[in-house]
Amino acid sequence: MRRTVVAVVFNKSGVLSRITSVLNRRQVNIESIAVGEIDSERSRMTFVVKADTLDEVEQVIKQLNKQVEVIKVSDITEIPHIERELALIKVYAPAAMRHEIQAMISPFRADVVDVGQKNIVIQVSGAHEKVNACIDVLKAYGIKQLSRTGITSLTRS
Repeated sequence: MRRTVVAVVFNKSGVLSRITSVLNRRQVNIESIAVGEIDSERSRMTFVVKADTLDEVEQVIKQLNKQVEVIKVSDITEIPHIERELALIKVYAPAAMRHEIQAMISPFRADVVDVGQKNIVIQVSGAHEKVNACIDVLKAYGIKQLSRTGITSLTRS
């Protein structure tokens, strides 16, 4: 069961380590982590976790809320929300193939952000499934390097 958990925490060193330690003790697998500063005192952490049951996730949230550095933790999986992820993909692309690759990534609204003699770097952002689909299309051209961010998320108005 894949769940999206958001935590607002005090922006201090060691907080991420203590939070991941709680998840580890509860044997919840972390699929993705994204952390960003809200202001000088607070940060927002978005975790995508895999757990066997909803009860496990609820127990993790209770344990996280007991941490001194944690302001608020929420499971937003069932709440309408927006998720985004970013991937940078270096693909083998001699000059003759670049137009074809550009046509393949166009439906994903992906952009070429760097061009070399034999390679290009493509940037794609969006929902997790969209990023995966773009990567699958590009595998046929030979992915040389791949870097992905964690999923970040906000609840809808």
